[in-house]
Amino acid sequence: MLGLLISLSACANGPRPPKLPYPAWSVGLAAPKHMEVWVESVDVLDQRGFGYFRVHGGVAGYTGEVKGWHKGVSGGKPINNVDLPEKIYLRWQSLVEPQAYTIGIQIPPWVRDEMVRPERVFCQGSRKWKDDYRKIITLGMAPGGIVKVWVGGPCLGFKEVGRFQAKVHPLGPFQNRKGLYYRDPTPEAQAWIEKNGIPYGSW
Repeated sequence: MLGLLISLSACANGPRPPKLPYPAWSVGLAAPKHMEVWVESVDVLDQRGFGYFRVHGGVAGYTGEVKGWHKGVSGGKPINNVDLPEKIYLRWQSLVEPQAYTIGIQIPPWVRDEMVRPERVFCQGSRKWKDDYRKIITLGMAPGGIVKVWVGGPCLGFKEVGRFQAKVHPLGPFQNRKGLYYRDPTPEAQAWIEKNGIPYGSW
């Protein structure tokens, strides 16, 4: 659910709908297998200068392997009536450490160019040729506060935007909500970690 809209530039009647070649772009959330996370908030500052709070959150999709980043996570939540991102703010809990992290990620101009550039591609799902867009930004989160960002499309491959280091959130998990984590790791994840440890440095 789209949260509070804050205008960061003067606009008496509020923002007009963005002029994009598709109804909405999307944000995907990912994490390595067993490295469970809970996303408290994804906030967006768009290229018009408007800020949108809590456009996404909750459970991430998990890749097929623990070490490194692997294919297998796609899709995302549509971000309606929000222009292309200038900056994305992310706050999440790494349940397996446990630790709470926060980061603001500046989105390079080339990413926004990719998001509105059509590319002719054969789509495996529909078995047809179509013009597709890289309209999905995926945020991958790993222990130690590592964030990996990709931009891709439903029928197009994903391009790496960058690897970033988040900071430990000074207020802890859920900020003023008693500082409790969302939950403990699942028994499967806990058993894997007790046997193998957390592979810091592999992401």
